[in-house]
Amino acid sequence: MDFALNIPINPVSFGQVSLAILREIYRRGLAPSLLPIGNINVSTCEDDPKFLEWINKCISKYKESHTRDIPVIKLWHLNGSHESISKKQILISFYEIDSPTTYEKNVAKGNVTVFTNKYTKEVFDNHGVETHFVPLGFDANTFSNLNKSFFDDGRITFNVCGKMERRKNQVRVIKSWVKKFGNDKRYSLQACCYNSFISKELNAKIINDALEGKRYFNFNNLEWIEKNKTYNEFLNSADVVLAMSSGEGWAIPEFSSVAIGKHSVVLNAHAHKTWANEKNSVLINPSKEKIDCYDNLFFKKGQEINQGQYFNYNEDEFIAGCEEVIKRVENNRVNEEGLKLQSEFTYEKTVDQLLTYI
Repeated sequence: MDFALNIPINPVSFGQVSLAILREIYRRGLAPSLLPIGNINVSTCEDDPKFLEWINKCISKYKESHTRDIPVIKLWHLNGSHESISKKQILISFYEIDSPTTYEKNVAKGNVTVFTNKYTKEVFDNHGVETHFVPLGFDANTFSNLNKSFFDDGRITFNVCGKMERRKNQVRVIKSWVKKFGNDKRYSLQACCYNSFISKELNAKIINDALEGKRYFNFNNLEWIEKNKTYNEFLNSADVVLAMSSGEGWAIPEFSSVAIGKHSVVLNAHAHKTWANEKNSVLINPSKEKIDCYDNLFFKKGQEINQGQYFNYNEDEFIAGCEEVIKRVENNRVNEEGLKLQSEFTYEKTVDQLLTYI
């Protein structure tokens, strides 16, 4: 099978998905040609010389023998995906809102476009654009249950994660949580929401504003975590992950947390519905009314991309969900139903489906 890959290899979410796909293709002994998007940065990963040697061979193959007759799998935003190194491009993309623009629809039509959740596929289908659904998998190379205790005082620890964005609702989650559980030694909240696309000062200001300038001994804010191994420890250190984002392509840290056996409070909408259910998560149904997506950073009104609305939720219902998840943790620290996600969603299955479009 001859095909090419045009993907980013870097520390952020697209790059981590790219690496998981690459590892699965490498495991199969395949040798596609590879054109990385941007600079290669594998600093978050453990050294694997043979894997990196294989990546470099695939890059050399692209330079030496790739032609436009060879189909390409591209992982990228809709914006910028008109460009292609092949006559046939299979585009894997994330999309978080509900109103694709004329430009976004045109890009999707111009590719064999794959989205990572059913909700986004339905959004585009409803706008007259045929797309495909291929779920992501559990990245067993990066994440695992360490089966170790991080605290010796019996506390129940909550995590809020994902890069800081308005759509992800970390500020709302932190505000609501500290109002209810702040300075209660039975519980703690850890935030790892550093956004590398904005300044360090703005990251700190957003957290300070979420706390309204107050201090809570049971709240801990972590900045950028440089290694996947350390990030896995962060996910393992909690009992509960709070997945209250208003729009996601997949929600990698939240999904991974549940898959390694952590309990969760999850907004029952968009990508979350692909993997979260009432057995493995405490589900919070979205409000009837959606909210505008604009944040003047990544979603600006009037642009030719990222226009529309995403889901909202009632904060009292979120707190009720936190109280419910505490009961689940007290009953069993391990989310047995969550562990099933490791076999239900795998990168072997993801790659199998992607290769059917070649």
